[in-house]
Amino acid sequence: MSFQLVLSEFVSRLDAAGYDDLRPVHGLVFQALYGEGATSSELAEKLGVTKQAAGQIVDDLAARGYVERRPHPAGGRRKLVVLTDRALEHLAVAGRLMFEMEGELDERLGSQNRRIPRAELAALIRALANGELPPLRPLW
Repeated sequence: MSFQLVLSEFVSRLDAAGYDDLRPVHGLVFQALYGEGATSSELAEKLGVTKQAAGQIVDDLAARGYVERRPHPAGGRRKLVVLTDRALEHLAVAGRLMFEMEGELDERLGSQNRRIPRAELAALIRALANGELPPLRPLW
């Protein structure tokens, strides 16, 4: 329930900031592509979805101007999917909004009360993942 409440508030703030054309899964895609980018197959693996689903997401985000396909540095037919400046701007806005939300939670709960659940959740993730983080795919 807390995840749903935080996600709902976060998405509402992103919508108000002008990113109402994106869904939560797009943020996961941006995180997976951040930096060097990835092929559609690599993206599918990182998200835990089929190659076809990853290709559809890439097509959609490319049409919206958030990603672009470039020739792969290793050559061949593969394409590297990379974030555009528009996507990087979105990530900056999303980071700022999340930072603001955390500050508001600090004020409401007191910073110690927020840090304790974060530490416990991080420990739970490490314990359940056995050292390997699962795909970033949303489960909602």
